[in-house]
Amino acid sequence: MSPRRRQQDRSRATQEALITAARRLFAERGYAAVPAEEIVAAAGLTRGALRHHFGDKRELFRAVFEQVESEITDSVAAALAGAADSWTAATIGLRVFLDSCQDPEVIQIALTDAPAVLGWASWRTIEAEYGLGLIIAGLDQAMAEGILTPQPVDVLGHLILSASIEAALVIAQSAGRPTARADAEQALLALLNGLRTPQHPPT
Repeated sequence: MSPRRRQQDRSRATQEALITAARRLFAERGYAAVPAEEIVAAAGLTRGALRHHFGDKRELFRAVFEQVESEITDSVAAALAGAADSWTAATIGLRVFLDSCQDPEVIQIALTDAPAVLGWASWRTIEAEYGLGLIIAGLDQAMAEGILTPQPVDVLGHLILSASIEAALVIAQSAGRPTARADAEQALLALLNGLRTPQHPPT
């Protein structure tokens, strides 16, 4: 193994250690309650390692948040793989996403801290980076199959993403999350059903 490759492996291992430690602490107590010194100590590293790889605690949080978002997207994509058609895929994907919104780690990191720490615009940009592609691909397929009426796909994709994010926030902020999650699914499916063609009426 070349010295350059060894250095890359060490850098990657250091980054992973910091992200793992930070993710656990942020999920347990929230961003504001976790000092950078505690994160580096939990990772068995120094403050210099944090500065070198991420700059500061806020950028480390961004990396943690993106890891959480990537995992949610991967779980939705995996659930879609066996769907018989685009409508089945849409309903399965919606359920997997809404289920993730009841996870305490997702609630704390992605739905509570991320908007406050990163700012609303950056939070929404990252949400779109990970979720919008799946939504647009699903809409394209559903329109090609004649299940949904033709619409401007990019605009509709952003609107559905926005509705899904708002549903996620409703679930996160509700005292009765199972009920809020069920209500969110019913409302989002009603919106999607309204886009179905006469040849494929709501079931």
